[in-house]
Amino acid sequence: MEKEVLKEMMEENLMDGYEKIDLYNPDTIAKLSHHYFEILKLIGEDREREGLKDTPKRVAKAMQFLTHGYNLNPKDILLSAMFAEDYKEMVIVKDIEVYSMCEHHLLPFFGKAHVAYIPNNHIVGLSKIPRVVDAFSRRLQVQERLTKQIKECIHETLKPLGVAVVIEAVHMCMSMRGIQKQNSVTTTSDFTGAFLVDKTRAEFIHLIGSHLH
Repeated sequence: MEKEVLKEMMEENLMDGYEKIDLYNPDTIAKLSHHYFEILKLIGEDREREGLKDTPKRVAKAMQFLTHGYNLNPKDILLSAMFAEDYKEMVIVKDIEVYSMCEHHLLPFFGKAHVAYIPNNHIVGLSKIPRVVDAFSRRLQVQERLTKQIKECIHETLKPLGVAVVIEAVHMCMSMRGIQKQNSVTTTSDFTGAFLVDKTRAEFIHLIGSHLH
């Protein structure tokens, strides 16, 4: 985004050499606010009543935050904290919170991601894996694509011996509309390299299902 259109800064910090800046684009906020103002009219609301006066702007900001992953480069996140290390055993980061938006109905889906890789001369700072998950999930998504994107990003950047990703999520498009099933959980998985071997994959599934912590 161009500097001249960046006005309001939510947060700025440095994280292990990777700079993360969450910004609102005022031009985008203004355009989104206009459309949400019209939506309120179309659904039959009084757009001038006190509780709704600032709602279009609030929703516009919320939408920009919920989709801020478009402004992040997940590969850069990993590259900012790669270290040479002679370690070739499984590394797992499990129970990573996932919040995303279904691209079909613009309703949330949320749950947990479990990510593992087997290093091949390089490891990555552990916080970077959840940040990669967040960078892809904070976009309009389907769970299947999200799972694959996380796997491919780690595989292509770290070039490990294998990558495993499992996501478990509840979709509000199923819970609050449509079929209206409140307890349905969708599980997706994707594997590369060593995780295509039954024994290694079974170890991963066992470890993410255990309560070692």
